[in-house]
Amino acid sequence: MKVELPYLYYDPDRRGNVRVFVRRNGRKIRIRETPGTPAFLTAYNKALEGVAIPKPKTAPRSKEPTRGTLGWLATRYFVSVEFRELDAHSQRLRRSIIGACLREDYKGDPMRDCPLPALTPAKVKRLRDSKADKKGAANNRLKYLSALFAWGIENNHLKTNPARDVKRLKYATTGFHTWSVEEVAAFEEQWPIGTKARLALALLLYTGVRRGDVVTLGRQHVKAGALRFVPRKTRKKRAAVSEKPILPELARVIAASPTGALTFLETEYGKPYTAAGFGMRFREWCNKAGLRHCSAHGLRKAGATLAAEKGATIHQLMAIFDWATPGQAAPYTEAADRRRLAAQAMPLLGRDSS
Repeated sequence: MKVELPYLYYDPDRRGNVRVFVRRNGRKIRIRETPGTPAFLTAYNKALEGVAIPKPKTAPRSKEPTRGTLGWLATRYFVSVEFRELDAHSQRLRRSIIGACLREDYKGDPMRDCPLPALTPAKVKRLRDSKADKKGAANNRLKYLSALFAWGIENNHLKTNPARDVKRLKYATTGFHTWSVEEVAAFEEQWPIGTKARLALALLLYTGVRRGDVVTLGRQHVKAGALRFVPRKTRKKRAAVSEKPILPELARVIAASPTGALTFLETEYGKPYTAAGFGMRFREWCNKAGLRHCSAHGLRKAGATLAAEKGATIHQLMAIFDWATPGQAAPYTEAADRRRLAAQAMPLLGRDSS
């Protein structure tokens, strides 16, 4: 927008950017405000009085980490091939947790300035213990620092991994709440077939997919009565296709539900959900059903528990839930085996009726 005022002129620079000046009494004063705004008129009046408006200060550039420090190692790790091969969520999580460790104070200096030769298990233990009130967060620090140091060893920046000599904190947790049959029924009562909430529940429960995958599934993934897709979490490590037959219960819900052109689940604006946005929306649906302790991830646990109790093997669970290692499935089969064996053995504790 051009404003015509006395002593005002416009002068484009060599890149074509138009600069605005007040030229009066042999002086040239630049105005950096947007023409036509109250701020522009204020600056113009001051320029007429010969008052120069100082150039706005730009934020100082953050200091580059000194070579050979923990901050320098992390900076190199964040641009490495290994780090970029992680999925977006894992990258954000690692960057956030390692970044918080770098900002921790140690003897008056941030840990980012700690020289690599001075990294000791004691320093790593201190970083772990500063989150001791949240043992899961403390162990995550240990886990991702260990990954950083392992990368440093592989790339000849470190000789040892100081995190290897620091133990994880022990604590009892079951993680996300596992839905019960009654809780699934309560959700279904609140959200009948034909609602978006019920479609979301069916997709999660009858496929065992993660939240990041359920928002991408659509009719283009249906081939010969099965859903075929590459899981987002593992696609950078292996491009193996996950194939899940569409169960009759799921087919019935999909057929009776409004779906999108590219994805089964769409927002109110006809766009696919993001994983985070879907998580928040599913949280609202659970709350309205009186299930504030339930979550989308808890349905995966419910499905794994149910399948294990019906006799699914470790490798069958790995196929259903797209797990890469037997260790991810073992807790479900072990729990099911314990319950099954206990039920068979409990009569042995009874008194001999004879």
